[in-house]
Amino acid sequence: MKCNLYLVLAILVFCTACNEKKKYHDSRKDETTEAPTDALADILEFQRELNEEYKDPETSPLPDRYRKDFETLDFFPPDTTYVVEARFVRTPEALPFLMPTTTDRKSKEVVYGIAHFELNGKKQQLEVYQNEELMQQEEYRDNLFLPFTDNTNDKETYAGGRYIGLRIPEGDVIRIDFNKAYNPYCAYNKKYSCPIVPGVNAMDTEVRAGVKAFEPEGK
Repeated sequence: MKCNLYLVLAILVFCTACNEKKKYHDSRKDETTEAPTDALADILEFQRELNEEYKDPETSPLPDRYRKDFETLDFFPPDTTYVVEARFVRTPEALPFLMPTTTDRKSKEVVYGIAHFELNGKKQQLEVYQNEELMQQEEYRDNLFLPFTDNTNDKETYAGGRYIGLRIPEGDVIRIDFNKAYNPYCAYNKKYSCPIVPGVNAMDTEVRAGVKAFEPEGK
């Protein structure tokens, strides 16, 4: 897994924003075209690639003391009931805003659209963001960022919530796979600066899918 997914917007405070921003917004595949029958295999491939990234000293957010013996992150079992087809309402009139982070840095985002769906028997509505700087770059122009919190936070999952990387869909439906929810880099290393999940994206349900809280052996 390459340095690509704003898969964390977690930028090293003392480094350039390049590496982190790629992580924060990246998505490995076009979620809208993947066949539903391939969902389980796709989840397992996501887990494999994420583990490979965390083992690699060039791409891992883990401090060396944790990375050297790292084998795998702790994932919830794959569960395709957490793969949803959301109605996607674009918000072309939305203005950019500065999203707070865990440090003094601000991330300039815009609400690209609102995802409406049902999960665990409850209707949900989440804002999906696009980074203003990344949208100017051809390679990342179609990347979207979905941060959220849920009722597993500070219990089974990271207290600050989790992120999902998406791509701009062609139509008015966006596929969200919560099995691909990952932790911000600051969940592993305080050297990173991570966007704080906006309060509007707090889900009043348990999302028992994706990456769990990080508990390194011997910590």
